Parts: sequence; structure tokens; C-alpha cells
Amino acid sequence: MSDLTRTVTVDRARLVAYAEASGDQNPIHQDAEVARRVGLPDVIAHGMWTMGAALELVTDLVGGDPGRILSCQTRFTGMVVVPEGETVEVLVTGVVKKVDEAAGTQTLELSATCAGEKVLGRCQAVVRPLGAQA
Repeated sequence: MSDLTRTVTVDRARLVAYAEASGDQNPIHQDAEVARRVGLPDVIAHGMWTMGAALELVTDLVGGDPGRILSCQTRFTGMVVVPEGETVEVLVTGVVKKVDEAAGTQTLELSATCAGEKVLGRCQAVVRPLGAQA
């Protein structure tokens, strides 16, 4: 299997929609004044949104079946800053690092960057690829 790449975009409207769906109404994700008051450069994307954006790549790999994602883990190492009126890109790349044929699984190592800065670290997912038996 080859390396995988996907670009996911986010803007303020997407952050509002995510806040509504997740229930995470922390104002640092919607109000620039509040974000700056607590020392942030501007509104930032939710960490869980960022992880979900990375997992879109994994979901695509397993044919759109999130039930084939057996586990995932990451560390939040940076911020996705989303200035007013802008659309920001998060570049997600992945590579299969381990294949366990006996278990029918693959371990993927993911990287997510925004504006050249790493935003997720130690990001891995274990999947049961299409065609593999449980």
C-alpha cells in the first residue's frame, strides 16, 4: 500500500457547526477576543475536530466503514488557528507501518500539519482493512 494524503479545510462556520454537534461550546473556538485574552493568537479549532479530520483519511482507507478502525491515539502538539474570513488547510498524511497478517490488521502512522506546523503527534490507528477477516 502506498502513502496516503488528504487536505481537510476548516473555517469559522465549520467550527460553529462542530461546536453545535459536539456540545463543546468553549469560546476559544468561536470568539477571537476570548481566545486572545487567554493567550491564543486567534480562534483555534477543537482538538477533537483535528483528530477527526485526520481519521477521515483512515475511514477512506477502510472503505468508509468506521467500524474497521479498531483503535486510534494521538497527542495534541499544536493548534489549528482559524482567523476570521479565512479557510485553513490541515494536511494529513499516513503510511502503513505494520501489517499483522495473523490478526488481519494494519497499523497506520499519521501526521497532521497546518501552516507547516505539526498539530498532532504520535498519531496512530489500527484498522482491519477491506478484505481482512475479523
